[in-house]
Amino acid sequence: MRHACLPILVLALMIVPPTLSVSNSHTTESGAQADGTSKPSQDYAAMARDVIAQLAAGQFDKVHGQFAPQAAAALSAEKLGAAWGQITGMAGSYKSVKDAQLSEIQGLHVVRLNCDFESATIPATVGFDAEGKIAALRFGMPQSKTPWTPPNYAHPDSFTEQPVTVGNDPVKLTGTLTLPKGKGPFAAVVLVQGSGPHDQDETVGPNKPFKDVAWGLATNGIAVLRYNKRTYQYPASFKGQFTVEQESCEDARAAVRELASRPDIDSTRIYVAGHSLGAMLAPRIAKDDPQVAGIIIMAGNTRPLEDLIVEQVKYQASLAGPATPEIEKAIADAEKTSAAMKDPNLKPDQTVSIVGVPVPGSYVLDLRAYHPAQTAATLKIPILVMQGARDYQVRLADYDGWKKALAGDSLATFHLYPNLYHLFIAVPASDTTPLSSPADYNQPGHVAPEVVADAAAWINRVPRSGSGR
Repeated sequence: MRHACLPILVLALMIVPPTLSVSNSHTTESGAQADGTSKPSQDYAAMARDVIAQLAAGQFDKVHGQFAPQAAAALSAEKLGAAWGQITGMAGSYKSVKDAQLSEIQGLHVVRLNCDFESATIPATVGFDAEGKIAALRFGMPQSKTPWTPPNYAHPDSFTEQPVTVGNDPVKLTGTLTLPKGKGPFAAVVLVQGSGPHDQDETVGPNKPFKDVAWGLATNGIAVLRYNKRTYQYPASFKGQFTVEQESCEDARAAVRELASRPDIDSTRIYVAGHSLGAMLAPRIAKDDPQVAGIIIMAGNTRPLEDLIVEQVKYQASLAGPATPEIEKAIADAEKTSAAMKDPNLKPDQTVSIVGVPVPGSYVLDLRAYHPAQTAATLKIPILVMQGARDYQVRLADYDGWKKALAGDSLATFHLYPNLYHLFIAVPASDTTPLSSPADYNQPGHVAPEVVADAAAWINRVPRSGSGR
């Protein structure tokens, strides 16, 4: 699922709530399973390839007809087609399946495929039940074919990187600590991603904004810890009535503890920098963790998610030209989603479809009860709020929400960047729309140097006394 990015970036389509765990046992298309057992009688790898081919051919009704009952109830053929359209809109035309691996997981025959598109490779997972029906279908984050190169402001000879882990089994996360060279202990930052199954670099298309930030801050003498999000590394952990605590908050606090335990880190100068969902949650993370010395809010919304969904869809519709039945239906679906999320009778064990992604009512109710700006106003720590003026996912109305809540707070600092969009990358000169457009996410770029410079200067100005709590 995604948060503020959800309507335009369906980077993770889950037809049913994730129930698949990571397994090292697999079958290639032509071999036996890694444990030596024989290949199942049905060729599930070939079946999964057929599913992808049918999606590429626009045969969404045919794919939907192969769904198991729970999957069919979770996502219609029409919404499946819309999701596929968004995927190809980002990654270009579909070309082929590069490879496939088969696992037997929790009673399902699970095929993992790498799908080659025009501008990216996208991992897909198709799970078949005992009847050969599709019980699970998931597309992961696109892996751009454009190699990442360091931004000009990053000097790799001034820092080192070392692998770290965050949290404990069974959801221990892979991460990287970017550590300045020289004598510590150093101030440090924990990076918290937006919603969705993000890797530690928060990769979106050809861009890796968290790697940009980590290398940029480390060049300025500040350590940075980034890690794979739990939805990326352990999707199976999201069962039943989960909330954003499991999605983001628990792991962010674990990352803070990891830094505080290290002698090369100044435990009184550990900051949490969140982006999008992570930014919205940063006050909540800090409120329950006195170890956090300050927070950085990068494009965090103060308005409810259900309002942003409708706003984003209507904006995209305005870019598409004259209204068509498809556009009108997309707006109607967004409004229906918003109404479902606002339902006063919603129960924690109910399922809500958020732009085709089913989430438990517990998740929606938890967000409904959390008020980020008001929570930030209760904190007695330094807060830096950063916003791109051309961001159409999190708007100036949200930025103004932070300013209003923190008005008169001497510990609050605000920076508005006129030409940056949601990833804090400059909008291409060819984009003449007042706000950014979905196509901008496919353009290679780097987090703007002024964003990294402002964050580094702010951290280095914060008194060494820590949080004061």
